[in-house]
Amino acid sequence: MRRFVLFGECLLAGLLTALLALPLVTLLPALAAGCAHIRAHVEGETTAVRAYFARFRAAFPGSVKLSLGVAAAFAVVTVDGLLLRAAVPGGAYVAAFCGIAATALSVVLLRAAATWSPGRSWSDLVRQATVRAATGDPSGSLLLVLALALLVLITWQLLPLAVPTLGCVLMAAVAVERRALVLADR
Repeated sequence: MRRFVLFGECLLAGLLTALLALPLVTLLPALAAGCAHIRAHVEGETTAVRAYFARFRAAFPGSVKLSLGVAAAFAVVTVDGLLLRAAVPGGAYVAAFCGIAATALSVVLLRAAATWSPGRSWSDLVRQATVRAATGDPSGSLLLVLALALLVLITWQLLPLAVPTLGCVLMAAVAVERRALVLADR
């Protein structure tokens, strides 16, 4: 029964995160609120929708410029990948590099969102997440790459499953960060 409740919380977090991330300027606080929602459920804290919105409001300050930068980076990588793949000899290699860059950026953002707590600076969170993703816990980053690959695959097969799968990716990000803390304590 507890596992089904956790899936329900993932579904709710995925739905709210998808809705709140639509304006793009709210991408980071939406991810942070979703991860905090899953973390709160695991730790036995309140997971009311009101608490989700309170976490979202707490994560919003200082995130606008970074969210816009992330949206711009994803747009550039996507456009480059799509245009160069078709128009330039060797464009398939550039498209593959663009895919790798987008995946790496996604992993860093998920790791930063999973460690967010009220009062922490987004630039510090992203900087620390970059170090953790590259050198501190590369196996955790690989787990997030696999979670993102499943998100893409499942969404490609059946679009409505994007929402619950997004919640599962948020849960994976929280689990990877908790795992990294346990490994660091050893």
